[in-house]
Amino acid sequence: MLQDKSRKQLASIKPYVPGKPIEEVQRELGISDVVKLASNENPLGPSLQAQKALQDFIRQAHIYPDGGCTSLKHALSGRWGLDPGCFIVGNGSDELFKLAAEAFLEPGDEVVTADPTFSEYEFAAKLMGAEVTKIPLKNYKHDLPAMAGAVQPNTKAVFVCNPNNPTGTCVTSDEFYSFLQRVPRDVLVVVDEAYKEYVRRPDYPDTLSYLGDYGNVLVTRTFSKVHGLAALRIGYGMADAELISILEKTREPFNVNGAAQAAATAAIGDEDHVERSIDVNEGGKQFLYEAFAALDLEYVPTDANFVLLHVGTSAERLFHEMLRFGVIVRSAHVFGLPEHLRITVGTEDQNRRLIAVLKEVIDH
Repeated sequence: MLQDKSRKQLASIKPYVPGKPIEEVQRELGISDVVKLASNENPLGPSLQAQKALQDFIRQAHIYPDGGCTSLKHALSGRWGLDPGCFIVGNGSDELFKLAAEAFLEPGDEVVTADPTFSEYEFAAKLMGAEVTKIPLKNYKHDLPAMAGAVQPNTKAVFVCNPNNPTGTCVTSDEFYSFLQRVPRDVLVVVDEAYKEYVRRPDYPDTLSYLGDYGNVLVTRTFSKVHGLAALRIGYGMADAELISILEKTREPFNVNGAAQAAATAAIGDEDHVERSIDVNEGGKQFLYEAFAALDLEYVPTDANFVLLHVGTSAERLFHEMLRFGVIVRSAHVFGLPEHLRITVGTEDQNRRLIAVLKEVIDH
């Protein structure tokens, strides 16, 4: 049988379970008015500048994309003050985690992650035959001292999601610096900052300031969240140029399509859209906090664009009941939290509808 010939590492891998798509719910319910607050997307969508770039790009769709993402790297260089050689661009941040795993991991190696956290770190590690050591969160936050203490001679990489998905919590600058001091310089430290733009706290780590002294640090960010380009799949990594050159050896040619590159390059320059998106998120968070408190439901204060809500009952059941009303949220049972929902912060109208539906299903 062909399946008997597949790589043995695949036996321990569970396929990623995405949020339920709007179109599927529309078909199942026979309604068009569906609100999706499950995948931490920007409810405002992409900026007008990014939309125009996409429209203009279509005339060039017959030409292969720039395999080196040259224009985008120069735009990122200007934005973050790093040499263009310090950037790598991927098909979403997910691909960057996979490239890192392909570059550094072999069977028998070990990776350290938090638990729960974004599942793609574990996927990338197991795909390469590495073992994953999971360190439980402490008060919903990364336990960085315990993660540093879990590093062994065969540990090749440590993943830190900051803010963390699904909890929305952050590690501070002091905590991260102490952690870096304890991790050997031959262990790759991947810092996933997908939600960085939403963070308002002053003690958030300035990870880019460490890149000159720590050649083992890779910082990843994405255009999927605050920039609203999730469907185009584009993210980027920043690191010492030598580390980037290693990762480039595992990257497929033309891995990022031209439309994504054009839209992302335009999005970098639209700071007004970013600020507007952050303002909507901040207002939405406060509304949800007050509504959850009125319902006597516990939640984890978030530094991201989603809230982890403790519902005190089966989150999977509530997820399905809310679907009947055309509201899609994320059951956190997939993260090992069977009584939690992860809810994206939406527009004012979306948030009000969410709360109305949540009241309805909780009362019943």
